[in-house]
Amino acid sequence: MIIVMSPDASREDLNKVEEKIEAEGLSYHLSEGAVRTIVGVIGDKKIISGLQMNAFQGVEKTIRITEKYKLVSREFRQEDTIVDVNGVKIGGPHLAVMAGPCAVESREQLMEAAECVKKGGAAFLRGGAFKPRTSPYDFQGLAEEGLAMLKEAGEKFDLRVVTEVVNQNDIDMISNYADVLQIGARNMQNFQLLKEVGKTHKPVLLKRGLSATISEWLNAAEYIANEGNYNIILCERGIRTYETFTRNTLDLSAVAAVKELSHLPVIADPSHGTGRWQMVRPMARAAIAAGADGLIIEVHPHPECALSDGDQSLTPQNFESTMTEVKAIAAMMGKR
Repeated sequence: MIIVMSPDASREDLNKVEEKIEAEGLSYHLSEGAVRTIVGVIGDKKIISGLQMNAFQGVEKTIRITEKYKLVSREFRQEDTIVDVNGVKIGGPHLAVMAGPCAVESREQLMEAAECVKKGGAAFLRGGAFKPRTSPYDFQGLAEEGLAMLKEAGEKFDLRVVTEVVNQNDIDMISNYADVLQIGARNMQNFQLLKEVGKTHKPVLLKRGLSATISEWLNAAEYIANEGNYNIILCERGIRTYETFTRNTLDLSAVAAVKELSHLPVIADPSHGTGRWQMVRPMARAAIAAGADGLIIEVHPHPECALSDGDQSLTPQNFESTMTEVKAIAAMMGKR
């Protein structure tokens, strides 16, 4: 249930609503907007169904939410959520670009990549220190050594760092190095991991699962929000279909759908979404035109030598050209 407080509701009115909710053994989350405060009631559905709140002073109306996800729904918060990552904003009128290599391979490689993505206009450096790979024989990442390199490169080029968390035991360590914690597609429904990152104050980049529906994706985000962390960025990275020409099928309709269903910012990953560097540029353009709040793009100084995902990585020159086109489309979409 969503309880919408009237614009002139007092703090005392809100306190009485909160007391009633707690007296029923339920919990709640507040969304305090510029004009109205929204109270999201969480708990036993049977108790919520019998909850009568319209008679309370200061309550404008109550709304029954049919979807299982509530805190991340547009019904709970009409305004777009803007996630602030140490001064760099994602969502609303702010366009964010995250770029860098799939994996941190060496200090030289990472510094070269960081310099070129900064020059191209990215505000975030992405790179994997822990790499969950399909084959156990593939490169698995440099672990904490790679994290230290990411932090060094981020500080040198004034870039915020995005890197993946694959194990809940590593959250504290990774949080010391990264500005954004990424939950990869394979872990989208690792609910214990979602709960643990939800307990942090770090922004979380939640990628859509390989075969996840939009509802399943938003419910995964709900696990994070339910722990008190609303700094969630959704990422459409392609889903598995019967098509074999591309690595995945980049579902740009999901971007438009999420903008309607949720207040959270959503970005697109044309690199994983296609698996082919030749397609990254046109899909990046299309994603921004579809309303995405940003992009995450794989860029490698020498893709032909990459230890992972070289086929979908842009060269510095291709990234710069892509960014030129993206900026033009972003301006048309009212993004900056």
